[in-house]
Amino acid sequence: MENNIYNLSYIICTRNRCQFLKIAVEKLIEIKLPDEEIVVVDGNSNDGTKEYLQSLYEQGLIQQYISEPDKNQAHGWNKAMLLAKGVLIKKIIDDDVFCYSAIRECKNYMLAHINVDACISNSLTIRLGNTEIQTENTRFSFFKDWKAGNTKSFTFSDVYLILRRSSLAYLGLYNTKFTMLDWEYSLRISHLKANIIYYTGFMAMGVDTPGNVTSVTPKNVLLQEGAIGAFLYDYAGDGAEISSWSRIKIAVGKFLDRHKHKENKALNTDETINLTDFYKTAYSIIETKNLNTICHFY
Repeated sequence: MENNIYNLSYIICTRNRCQFLKIAVEKLIEIKLPDEEIVVVDGNSNDGTKEYLQSLYEQGLIQQYISEPDKNQAHGWNKAMLLAKGVLIKKIIDDDVFCYSAIRECKNYMLAHINVDACISNSLTIRLGNTEIQTENTRFSFFKDWKAGNTKSFTFSDVYLILRRSSLAYLGLYNTKFTMLDWEYSLRISHLKANIIYYTGFMAMGVDTPGNVTSVTPKNVLLQEGAIGAFLYDYAGDGAEISSWSRIKIAVGKFLDRHKHKENKALNTDETINLTDFYKTAYSIIETKNLNTICHFY
């Protein structure tokens, strides 16, 4: 690794999510390879996150770490991308689940095909505390229409996005004016005709949890962002003003917000949800899903 350059940077942006963050970071530390780094940007948490991350950094278990206030979530994620030293960048959301064997397949493909700017995949979603029901999500049909030139842009989530760091000079960072980061970013890079590859496996499993930013996003903000995106990126639409993943997060987030006291009590006391057991099962589910799936790159 000349000049301390890694092949892959895992980046995390977090704030006051220590109970989820610990599970995500400890999983990363467990699976990290020598050519990979872990970069964490903390938005000045006051729940023990700073002390936890500082300890990991001093032990050399994470490679980069800062804690300071962010103006918004786009600002935090942009700082993480700018800190990353890897050839490739994989965003890791602190409360979601990732299939690292699938991510490594995509990593190896992108390293072997240096003209690829980004790789996306299918995904799963589950509800916090319930591993019995999983929903499969795919943007493959929209990707194929875009690839064929039938549409000028399409939407997808960044939960399963891998980016080439050198491509950021053309594709750019997150737009700090947008609440729906992945929605605007996916439209922008597809409109810019980025070389996007689709992996038909499952890189990520979204977990519906309380406290996500989208749960409190006003409807008028979403409509305004939708109108801007449609105008800027010739977005034809696909039945949603925002990406399907963001739409799911908002709907569930609003439901959870109405039950905030009950949910927070459960999370804080572990009366109904054992997070360790839940995430252990969830990681097993997505790994098994990929083992039983014939995966291709398109």
